[in-house]
Amino acid sequence: MIRAELLKDGRGGYVGFNVEGHAGWADEGSDIVCAAVSILTCACANALESVCGLRPETRARKGSMHVRIPGEAGHDAQVVLGVLRQGLGDLQEQYPDFIAFDEIKLEE
Repeated sequence: MIRAELLKDGRGGYVGFNVEGHAGWADEGSDIVCAAVSILTCACANALESVCGLRPETRARKGSMHVRIPGEAGHDAQVVLGVLRQGLGDLQEQYPDFIAFDEIKLEE
């Protein structure tokens, strides 16, 4: 199962995300749920840089990606992360046995 977390600061603004695991919908290399999550998270991380002009702290390994925005995450970053939230939520709704998605409020 994929476990995805969208991270929020104390004011409710998005500041990053964590995604770990494999969906198990199909064999590795043929899993459409894993592919969908990979595309969403990579596009989001790249857009935070190329569209928003930010330099997020990023760690990516096989089966996991962790992205955190240091400092202020402005309007454009909120929109980009909101798109990720919508996509992950849609995937969880369609494939509830293969992805778990939560929004996590961070302690400040």
